[in-house]
Amino acid sequence: MNNDDNKLVILVVDDSDLIRHSLKSFFMDYNFEVITCLDGLEGIQKAVTHKPNLILLDLLMPNLDGVKMLHVIKLIDELKNIPVIIISGNTSKRNVLAAIEAGADRVISKPLQKELLIKTVNEILGGEYISKAKKNTLIKEAEDEDIKKQLQSFFISSFPIKKQAILDSIQSKNKDLLKTIIHEIKGSGGTIGFPKITELSVEIEKTLAKNPIDWSSVYLKCESIFAIVQQIEFDLSPKTQ
Repeated sequence: MNNDDNKLVILVVDDSDLIRHSLKSFFMDYNFEVITCLDGLEGIQKAVTHKPNLILLDLLMPNLDGVKMLHVIKLIDELKNIPVIIISGNTSKRNVLAAIEAGADRVISKPLQKELLIKTVNEILGGEYISKAKKNTLIKEAEDEDIKKQLQSFFISSFPIKKQAILDSIQSKNKDLLKTIIHEIKGSGGTIGFPKITELSVEIEKTLAKNPIDWSSVYLKCESIFAIVQQIEFDLSPKTQ
């Protein structure tokens, strides 16, 4: 199950590139081997190939969602005993029950909190395993702001493509495409320290669920997200003296 260095292997399955990036960076600091993928179908393939010690799994994803992936891996003898932590931006009672019934060991909500994540992983893998995972760098409070800025930069670098896709989907009134993009952005807001992005994304999802859809309202809320992202980009840009 582990590689030659006896590292613990963690599989992260999430359609958010920011979540995958941040979790990979987080666990690599603790000398874990981290495998990532963006949907349940790829997640099953990676689980079969790498036999991870732990799976972190998002609930809402394209192609095959988290609950359906759980149902599949619990039917595969070589995977069924791998512990699974569900990570989701929507931890309603209904979603939590569905995840637990499908075989999840824990359900924790986004945005992910470092202390809760460590506590949950410790409980599932056991203190002995965690104590053997040598931490390469001490993450101090003074470094937290730098980490947040790195995540913001990562988010900004990929946002122009998402922005264009949002505008195209609004113009063509492609509800399904827009829901997919907004879902990913929703999970990123809290992670990069801008919960307002998450709040606006939730409002957009609610508007898209109505019939008929108020596309003018959707556009205005998207414009508000664009303005926040533009401000983040300005704040991160080098300032000339």
